[in-house]
Amino acid sequence: MASRSTADTPHATDAAQRSPAGRSDPLTREVVDLIGSVVARYYQEYEQAAARHALTGAQARILALLSAAPLPMRGIARQLKCEPSNVTGIIDRLEARGLVERRPDPADRRVKLAAATQEGARIAQHLSDSLDFAREPLAGLSHQERLVLRDLLRRMLGGVPDAAGD
Repeated sequence: MASRSTADTPHATDAAQRSPAGRSDPLTREVVDLIGSVVARYYQEYEQAAARHALTGAQARILALLSAAPLPMRGIARQLKCEPSNVTGIIDRLEARGLVERRPDPADRRVKLAAATQEGARIAQHLSDSLDFAREPLAGLSHQERLVLRDLLRRMLGGVPDAAGD
């Protein structure tokens, strides 16, 4: 039985391509630039959609989070990677517009949860439905290609688990 050197195995090749020296190769730079372009276009469209509802991008992102489930201020700040004091100001403005309300946390009445009101959830859904940039290019990919892209992006983010369980 002939033994194969580790350099001949697919895993060794993958590891060599992921090495620090491989981080500056032209393909990696192109992929990074393309990801940056996708993110920039997504945020541009998101900001425009938010502005149609007289919201800032940050307000719209918080509204989207809260339409999924009520969260404490610290939880919102953690997800958005910002200071809780910034979140408090944004929640104050959303609350003044009737889009968010504060509720006591049933698990700890000392903690306040922010939650989207019915109107806030309606606007968050409308915002989500109006974001065509990501949907249109993805429609050109097969289901299998979208699964591969999703799994690669999750892997890049450190193995973020699938919320739906598939």
